Amino acid sequence: MNSPSQPSLARDIGLREATALNMIDMIGVGPFITMPLIVHAMGGPQAMLGWILGAIFAICDGLVWAELGASMPRAGGPYQYLKESYGANGLGRLMSFLFVWQLLFSAPLSIASGCLGVSQYASYLWPALDKTWLSHPFSLMLPFTGKFEIRLQITNGTFLAMAVCGLAVLLLYRRISVIGRLSKFLWVGVIGTMLWVIVAGLTHFSAARAFSFPAHAFQPTGAFFTGLGSAMLIAFYDYWGYYNVCFLGAEVRAPERNIPRAVIWSIVLVAILYLVMNIGMLGVIPWQEMYKTAESGSQSFVASTLLQRTMGDWAGKLAAVLIMWVAFASVFSLLLGYSRVPYAAALDGNFFRVYGKIHPKGRFPFISLLTLGGVAAVFCTFRLIDVITGLVVIRITIQFILQILGLFLLRARRPDFPRPFRMYLYPLPAALALIGFIFVLVVRTGAMRNLAYALAIAIVGILIFMARSWRRKEWPFLPPSI
Repeated sequence: MNSPSQPSLARDIGLREATALNMIDMIGVGPFITMPLIVHAMGGPQAMLGWILGAIFAICDGLVWAELGASMPRAGGPYQYLKESYGANGLGRLMSFLFVWQLLFSAPLSIASGCLGVSQYASYLWPALDKTWLSHPFSLMLPFTGKFEIRLQITNGTFLAMAVCGLAVLLLYRRISVIGRLSKFLWVGVIGTMLWVIVAGLTHFSAARAFSFPAHAFQPTGAFFTGLGSAMLIAFYDYWGYYNVCFLGAEVRAPERNIPRAVIWSIVLVAILYLVMNIGMLGVIPWQEMYKTAESGSQSFVASTLLQRTMGDWAGKLAAVLIMWVAFASVFSLLLGYSRVPYAAALDGNFFRVYGKIHPKGRFPFISLLTLGGVAAVFCTFRLIDVITGLVVIRITIQFILQILGLFLLRARRPDFPRPFRMYLYPLPAALALIGFIFVLVVRTGAMRNLAYALAIAIVGILIFMARSWRRKEWPFLPPSI
């Protein structure tokens, strides 16, 4: 708990602000750059199946977050859920520590993906940003998991991506009530951009182009399911963010009502926008063209290309500016939510004490904010596809699956636990979300290699936790007298 002299977080976020923060987190740059990647994964417009299944699993997992968030509206969200579900004085300490540990990798990766998206669309306006200064693969042998490989890539756009990260930190360095108003302003730009792309796509829509499926597109072969797993991984990345309000649980008014509503409303609204927008894109830009773009590894500007072809060059350039706005809004929302997690863990004595400090005037966790912003700026030196894959695999393995299993345990062990919101049709949605996550982890190209990286992070985290607990004589090294 905070000391009497230590200021506490302020509950200044209402339902509108919470929903807006979720939506600008979800509608980042992802849907504007990943469409060619999904088409390439499945080899045709049947890639829309990945979007549809992604929406279904997002709703199922969103109900998990809604129940836990309403029951435990505290700063840090999942940190609190894992601790309570597995036992606050036992295994829950390890699980919650692992969550914070993986967040040091996955949160900056997620923030960096938005920053890289800004620089990618900026290169549509200023091609000189594509100039590469360094592109070099690095490898490292890891115990138990084999060789770890990553490509360091520094272009002119890398420096812009880092600057975007710095700007987000600067804007977030203030009281949450001001940020809530700013989030609604950013939300207007996000929704306006999506609606413009949707209208342009639908008014120039060609069904023959959109649904020109290749032969045997839906034949249930091994390649089909492997492609579907890869497509769903990218779709999960694009849908994620529906839980952002849960990280800010201690700053939401009437959280027992507003957290579930914000989670569910944001998923439904964004799923509709995504599906309509991407079908419209396929109706204007041939999927074969998107496939070649992804295969060549060249920059993807599908939204600007669509508007340039339907309305002229001016529209393509304006779209690039607006999508940069959208990507920045996502970075803003991500950094806001994640910065509350190390703060919550520090207050609980399960992380470095310095992260529990609150800014005396703005009443926000400024040490956590600055740390995550700085690490994200470093991760801007990685390729976008590596960033996306890394963060999704790490997050599913070390957080999402553990959180769903934790809900099952909490329901079984503590039926009297306060639950202002109860999942509809329990346990079916939670079971479906678990199946979807496992499918994406296992059934896709390069799955085992990526899982090995996540396993290595988990092993190192467990070793650090055990060493720390032994030194402090905490669980599982409690003295016999306790």
